[in-house]
Amino acid sequence: MARARVIAALAVALLGCALAVAGDDVAPSASRPKAQPPAPGGLLKAHATFYGGADGAGTMGGACGYGNLYSAGYGASTTALSTALFNDGASCGQCYRIACDGKRADPRWCKLGEAVTVTATNFCPPNYDLPSDDGGWCNPPRPHFDMAQPAWEKIGVYRAGIIPVVYQRFLSSIYSHLNYIYDPSASSSRLQQLMVLTPDRRVPCVRRGGVRFTINGHDYFQLVLLTNVATIGSIKTMDVKGSESPDWMPMARNWGANWHSLAYLTGQRLSFRVTNDDGQTLTFTNVVPSGWKFGQTFASNVQFK
Repeated sequence: MARARVIAALAVALLGCALAVAGDDVAPSASRPKAQPPAPGGLLKAHATFYGGADGAGTMGGACGYGNLYSAGYGASTTALSTALFNDGASCGQCYRIACDGKRADPRWCKLGEAVTVTATNFCPPNYDLPSDDGGWCNPPRPHFDMAQPAWEKIGVYRAGIIPVVYQRFLSSIYSHLNYIYDPSASSSRLQQLMVLTPDRRVPCVRRGGVRFTINGHDYFQLVLLTNVATIGSIKTMDVKGSESPDWMPMARNWGANWHSLAYLTGQRLSFRVTNDDGQTLTFTNVVPSGWKFGQTFASNVQFK
């Protein structure tokens, strides 16, 4: 009986801690190398600027390697990430739901009630010549979004230049029963109250069609770019197998969303085994035909769900 009371007391204490964290309004400490969520799927604070022009033309290319973002399927709903979020390219392809933080922003510069979902396609480099709170927006350890201008203008007024935001990234399915939701249309005084537990509210990357593979490089060096990846959007591991290969061969992240293999695979049909950051693994059997050439893109009919 005493043991049961101890367990019950511990459960109550843990619940109290969780609720206290959800209601915490203190910004992440500057001493931390990366912003940490208050709870799985909880709201995080950051700031957002914009770049690339009104048509988003200046956002093409980028540190993830997607090239033309329109032909790659991302359009102008994209963002560059600061060092704290970019994770050396491992965050490429992830999706974020972003809203202007009416609790911290001047209401003249916020479009309250609006939110936008963007895909990480680029890196916002630090500028150590400027202080992090006055121009060096992407300096570590600041979480910062340098968004494509068309996406940014859905939540902010152009003249502001920079606004405080709250954001939520894709929530791993292991937390789908314990997620938070933010209603940006509510008054700022209710911001923390709206971080309530709800069933399976997630911010997935929505894509049309299957995952695409673009092959570059040369003999004994295949550089494979993955695009149009749904759900969590980012890739954890990737393997390749040629039609003349008995076993799967691990690939390594080269840069951004590009993975490489040092095997000789020219003239072979290629299959890929891909695991995303949510732990889901898909096999793309013979997605690349034997007559492939460097520079070609191959679309599969398989997609993460």
